[in-house]
Amino acid sequence: MDSVNEPSDFRGFNEVELEQLASELREFIINIVATKAGHLGASLGVVELTIALHYVFNTPDDILVWDVGHQAYGHKILTGRRKDFHTNRQLGGISGFPKISESNYDAFGTGHSSTAISATLGMAIASQLTGAAKQHIAVVGDASIASGMAFEALNHAGVTKTNLLVILNDNAIGIDPSVGALKEYLTKVTLERTPDTDNVFEALNFNYSGPVDGHDLPLLIKELQRLKTLDGPKLLHVITKKGKGLKQAEEDQIKYHAPGKFDAQTGDIPPKNDDHLPPKFQDVFGHTLVELARENDKIIGITPAMPTGSSLKYMMEEFPDRAFDVGIAEQHAVTLAAGLSTQEMTVYCNIYSTFLQRAYDQVIHDVCLQDLPVIFCLDRAGLVGEDGATHHGIFDLTYLRCVPNLVIAAPSDAIELRNILYTAQLGQEHPMAIRYPRGRGTIVDWRNDFAEIAIGKGVTKRKGSSIAVVSLGTVASDISAVIEGLTPEEKSKIGWFDMRFLKPLDETLLHEVFQNYSEVITIEDGVKAGGFGSAILEFASQNQYKNDVVVLGIPDRFIEQGSILELKEDAGISQADIRRTLQKYL
Repeated sequence: MDSVNEPSDFRGFNEVELEQLASELREFIINIVATKAGHLGASLGVVELTIALHYVFNTPDDILVWDVGHQAYGHKILTGRRKDFHTNRQLGGISGFPKISESNYDAFGTGHSSTAISATLGMAIASQLTGAAKQHIAVVGDASIASGMAFEALNHAGVTKTNLLVILNDNAIGIDPSVGALKEYLTKVTLERTPDTDNVFEALNFNYSGPVDGHDLPLLIKELQRLKTLDGPKLLHVITKKGKGLKQAEEDQIKYHAPGKFDAQTGDIPPKNDDHLPPKFQDVFGHTLVELARENDKIIGITPAMPTGSSLKYMMEEFPDRAFDVGIAEQHAVTLAAGLSTQEMTVYCNIYSTFLQRAYDQVIHDVCLQDLPVIFCLDRAGLVGEDGATHHGIFDLTYLRCVPNLVIAAPSDAIELRNILYTAQLGQEHPMAIRYPRGRGTIVDWRNDFAEIAIGKGVTKRKGSSIAVVSLGTVASDISAVIEGLTPEEKSKIGWFDMRFLKPLDETLLHEVFQNYSEVITIEDGVKAGGFGSAILEFASQNQYKNDVVVLGIPDRFIEQGSILELKEDAGISQADIRRTLQKYL
């Protein structure tokens, strides 16, 4: 592999050399991810496919798009980024996902799923119009191809004459096991080899071939070379094993999707003693929902393909008839929740903040316009760290604030999250969004008795003489740490108000703030444009307050990958930034 810097370097390899390259590539991925962390299983599963695609096709002139991008590590390593791969997902390093600005081999940026067929079809149509003699390949997983957008693209592609090849990478798992009727169909095709019903892809006018063994490199090369000569839309069904080459990753595909650091030789993940650590916010959600569901048989849980990541798995285990993984289908998840809500079910729809963007129309048209009391639980809100720009949940406050009827809550800690989840099922008449971050909070003992939270009411954390800090959400932990580090005289000047709700705003509390403090500093972990600080500025303008208002939040640019602490510093919302802003007025 040391002799390979780009695909042209191995296109002359013989079969033995290609097999050796596959072995070395797999070992390289294991060794780097073991020490740096990242998405392991998916990339191990497509090593042979990656080599075969770059061997047969003249990339980057021929266009290759990897859906989601979890499986693109081998692609990156073989396309000029081997020496930089140790920087994967780190601040200033290469992205964990394909990225147009990073390499001309990355034909399209793919951090969210099910986009590859649409994008590649667009490129194929452009080639058709311009007369460019190119191949166009989209690699799509079995979980991603079940998404509505992927089917929309297949539906369109089937009536074109474009030179499009869809590779269906079928490993029966996304992050969690794939679900749905299409998954069952693919399993049947794989087991029987010749399905006894019409082929669903042929019905969409695709030239279907397969299934083929995705780890048989000579067979893959032979089949890809054959398909390269055929005109029109084609689909190759490839069977792979996620985690291939690392025993533990093959046997526990969920854990080894992104296992963190592990022993490269044994595959063992170091044991973690979480007994005395604060819980992850996702687990506070998951365990609390189970408690509530035991007492309220109207409670339903929904997640689009994230039962483990969201911790809805706990409800799915105890109440399998009332908790649903609907696959990578955010639009369906939201409107399914709306339909259930019309029948007086209490629906907790758990979607990562960045993925709710994919169902924005459904939030507006199907839920909020009809004022249906769906409870959206937005996990991974704010900066998420190493997954980078495609996954930060920093836009939700802005894109939700403008929607009528929607209550928007941002609890400051695990106890508040637990209590707002409890409050939401007590007869809330309007839709509600509850946002909370990735990772752990600061409170260890969080299983207190439930307490109702007054909707739209903030809390006074401390009073001061001249400077008001007005915050929303879990930035409260950073603010608390900064204030604790001040002198008694400095502390006496600072008041702190946790609004808890972006909508409705506690205007009574805000009048108190603006009437008693000359300087107001707002702090949020969302984008400044149109977010929490903007709402406070609008309030000040509408009420003709002339106080100085400083807004701390995410600036008007995309934030890349890095640790949470690094990204807070980059965005200007770190503890040091809060301290500097306070010192300016102190």
